[in-house]
Amino acid sequence: MNAQSLRELAASGYEAFVAELEQMVNVDCGSYTPAGVNVIAGLCETRMRERGFTVDRRPHEPSSDEQRLGDLVIGTLEGSGGSDVLLVGHMDTVFDEGTVAERPFRIEGDIARGPGVSDMKGGLLTGFHAVEVLQEAGFDGFGRITYVCNPDEEIGSPVSGPVIRELAPAHDAAFVLEGARANGDIVSARKGITDYTIELVGRAAHAGVEPEKGANAVLAAAHVTVALQALNGRWPGVTVNVGVMRGGTRTNVVAERCVLQVDLRSPELATLEQAEAEIDRLSHDHGVDGVLARVEGNGWHRPMEKKQGGARLAALAIEVAAELGFELRDAATGGASDANTTSAAGTPTIDGLGPVGGDDHAPAEWLDLTSVVPRIALLAGLISRA
Repeated sequence: MNAQSLRELAASGYEAFVAELEQMVNVDCGSYTPAGVNVIAGLCETRMRERGFTVDRRPHEPSSDEQRLGDLVIGTLEGSGGSDVLLVGHMDTVFDEGTVAERPFRIEGDIARGPGVSDMKGGLLTGFHAVEVLQEAGFDGFGRITYVCNPDEEIGSPVSGPVIRELAPAHDAAFVLEGARANGDIVSARKGITDYTIELVGRAAHAGVEPEKGANAVLAAAHVTVALQALNGRWPGVTVNVGVMRGGTRTNVVAERCVLQVDLRSPELATLEQAEAEIDRLSHDHGVDGVLARVEGNGWHRPMEKKQGGARLAALAIEVAAELGFELRDAATGGASDANTTSAAGTPTIDGLGPVGGDDHAPAEWLDLTSVVPRIALLAGLISRA
């Protein structure tokens, strides 16, 4: 498809995009506000059906100890033949119910603001508009487009992640629609993340009368903290952060228990696994007699490494952007997204394909409206050439 033709079609839908963005942003749809998430799910489902998608909407069925989440929406559009493309966009935000009333959608010059405007209502809509641009152009030279609109990305995609992991290998390319970086970069690599809960359990005793009978879990936790923080810099790009320490009960009691919560990130699977092994070893090797360690790791995202397939897609994006008249670069970032999941499943992936935005998860969150049309055209071009 000719890039400039796609841009002209994208421009014809700009006013509708802004109106739809306002509608979506003005819905409280934090991950744990399922009613609001399902309002967005309903908008996505309706739009898919109107455009010829087959829709599979899956309500969340929580176990007794789980909190209910919104529905997962999966749309499939069949083409006449070509590459199979997976689009992923999330419907949830990080904001509590009532945030919209405090700071609803508004436009200041060329900047749109409001909860979730960049992360990621703008990207979610970009997926729909890009497909519709191709339809308006009469292009159906793809095998199929699968669009996953998930309700739980902001809490690690616990429900949708396994579904995305299962779908991804059947596709030739995955385009994840998080907002572009504030400087316009797309994302070709993301760090993997493992979260740890490390519980140190010792023995309580009277700190003044018979402290020798105790085994101080806080002391052990302090040794572990120093050792874990010292891992920073051992491997390129690997970071370890002991973010939370909770332990002890009173100053006159030898602490029986202390819990650490730790964030580990790495750009490569090999160094992530090396660091995981070292965290486990150091947690047990704290040097305080009588204190036992219990280590629970949650590897909720493997690294998104820039391999051959992803590098090809990044180069293709840069090529399409040049035809559209703007410079594009790809970058690595420390944050994780559903792109980690698709990449780890072996599907060539790029991310950050939504409009340019920033200050995500914060009251100042923004989206550059001048980037909307170019980004819709960019994504449409990528789908047509993948």
